[in-house]
Amino acid sequence: MSTPSDTETERTVDRAGGTSVRYTVRGPATGRTWVFVHGWGGRRTDFAELASFLPGEHRVIAVDLAGHGDSRSARESWTMAEFARDVAAVTDAEDVGECVVAGHSLGGAVAVEFARLRPGAVTQVIGIDSYHYLSIYPAIEESAARQLLEGFETDFPSAVRGLVEMGSVPGTDPRVGEQVFEKMSSIPPSVGVKALEGLLRWDMDEALAAVAQPVTTLAVRSLLDPAAVQRYRDRITFVTHDLGSHNFLIERPEETAGLLLDALLT
Repeated sequence: MSTPSDTETERTVDRAGGTSVRYTVRGPATGRTWVFVHGWGGRRTDFAELASFLPGEHRVIAVDLAGHGDSRSARESWTMAEFARDVAAVTDAEDVGECVVAGHSLGGAVAVEFARLRPGAVTQVIGIDSYHYLSIYPAIEESAARQLLEGFETDFPSAVRGLVEMGSVPGTDPRVGEQVFEKMSSIPPSVGVKALEGLLRWDMDEALAAVAQPVTTLAVRSLLDPAAVQRYRDRITFVTHDLGSHNFLIERPEETAGLLLDALLT
């Protein structure tokens, strides 16, 4: 693979609700466009090293969702659809005519909603270890959602630590886990709880039925629930691998870039 242009531009687009969305653009506007969406508690820099292993003629747009990274917001709605409007504001500002959208974890849900919002622009949706956590992604019972949210409301750092541990696999470098924990626990707890609530309220079954684009997920083999494959095999292409933990895109960026390129349909 060739490396892309060294020129990376930081830009901001403003939305309603006191929302300013920060993002970066790298590569020529004429090339294949990737739109990267980070997960819960993540930020656009999660894709920085990965992007360096994509072909130089590709354009890479990485977005900080509202309340994450360098993006700010005073809004009330923190649904997956509202996060998708953050992404759409960026692609509209950049005049993106066609793109592949790839989302890590919660970002996968946002990616599906973005495809729903911009059906003419999105050619393919790729989840990065997304869609197969059946205790989170399909619409879950209110009591289960409330119990999970209360844990974050009561002790945010401990709840974040639990998420990091849930996404770990044997052999995970503890330094990576600590790096991820520090990043995720640094977001405002009010944003974290509301964003998590938005994910728990998201009806993935309904959303998938509403989009026509092909959907793929790059799933960590040891974290993949076989029941998810059984449930979604007619709608989602599962690409299993052993690159690392839930945050393998940070641990193994070159190999992750290779999986993304291999997953392209056109």
